[in-house]
Amino acid sequence: MHPETPEDGIILEELFPGRDLTPIKKRMQELMGEAGLPYGDRSRTYNSRLAQELSAWAVHHPGGEAIHNLLYKAYFVEGINIGKIDELMKIAQTAGLDPDSAKNILETRKFKSDVDRDWQHSRRMGITGVPTTCSEDLTLVGCRPYEEYEQFVNDLIKLKKS
Repeated sequence: MHPETPEDGIILEELFPGRDLTPIKKRMQELMGEAGLPYGDRSRTYNSRLAQELSAWAVHHPGGEAIHNLLYKAYFVEGINIGKIDELMKIAQTAGLDPDSAKNILETRKFKSDVDRDWQHSRRMGITGVPTTCSEDLTLVGCRPYEEYEQFVNDLIKLKKS
């Protein structure tokens, strides 16, 4: 999300005016279901920048990798505003991390430059969405059916052999 996203998020119908979101939401439900991922009925999108900074901090702590699944669940399943520090503190605590330390790093933006570097790297790589899987000159963007990942791996194997 862009830094200018309002604190209370953007209603999806306002973000995509004139578009019928019902088939898009249905397709996302199907894709997530095929991938074995839960997916809620989101009505808003929120700025994820602070969540990315929290994640960059969390992975430096034992068990901190759990933050990724918890942030996914909060945003995509529960519709929680992951742009709010109080919500991120709760998520950090659920991951077994100190919520006060999480609050401190978010308020001081201690991991801002780390995330900036990640974004710059992503732009250089041509990554435009998540998830993105890339290796060699192959890229697969977005939540894709299993068969597309299988083809990606097969193409990668062929590339490695040549």
